Amino acid sequence: MKKSILSLLFLLFINFGYAQNKSVSNLQPDEKSIVKGEDGKLYSFDDWKLMWFSGRYSVKSTNTTDSNGKPEFLLYKLTEDQTKAMLFSMPKPNESLSFPAGKLFKGFKVTDLNGNHYDLSEMKNKIIVLNFWFINCPPCKIEIPFLNEMVDSYKTDNNIVFLAVALDDKNKLQEFLKNNPYKYSIIDNGRAISNQQTVNSYPTHVVIDKTGKIKFSTNGLAANTVLWIKKSIDEALVAN
Repeated sequence: MKKSILSLLFLLFINFGYAQNKSVSNLQPDEKSIVKGEDGKLYSFDDWKLMWFSGRYSVKSTNTTDSNGKPEFLLYKLTEDQTKAMLFSMPKPNESLSFPAGKLFKGFKVTDLNGNHYDLSEMKNKIIVLNFWFINCPPCKIEIPFLNEMVDSYKTDNNIVFLAVALDDKNKLQEFLKNNPYKYSIIDNGRAISNQQTVNSYPTHVVIDKTGKIKFSTNGLAANTVLWIKKSIDEALVAN
């Protein structure tokens, strides 16, 4: 399932990558291709596609083949400007019907896995970033490393609260998190909350501004989902 999700995302993303770089050969890598990094490291199908999906890397044909006749490609890192240009060239992620922009967020009370309590209806002057997800959701798991990087970029800012409402129970989450660290505050047994908020597609992301209004929301996963979450947070931080 993970491979099919990555393949679907890749087919969407590759069109934008080649559109941005007209000099790249029209030959496109597939599961049988040889993909190497600039340091000569060989990357598996899942690994290099996940790196491509991050928007920080691209691939180009070396116009060579290996001893078995398989085409070889070079995985190379994009500059920050190239990454932004590529991701912003893509359409804005679809809005979640459950969280239309501009609507006042009613909030709810939750407790995370570490025993911290949150009353989201009383958190004015804070930016709230929500993710509704579950362990066996492939796109939910794919995006976690990129969400973690985003959280790290705000580690000195106390005005942002990151909460991940999971459908799974506490034991399953604790076992999953041993090998898959997730830097949001994790809420277990969140199905009742998801139902209350009419969430029926995963992952669903919501950014709530300091006034308690929905700034941005989306469901599903696109290559520029995390970029739009971060963009929305940054705009909310500077708003009066």
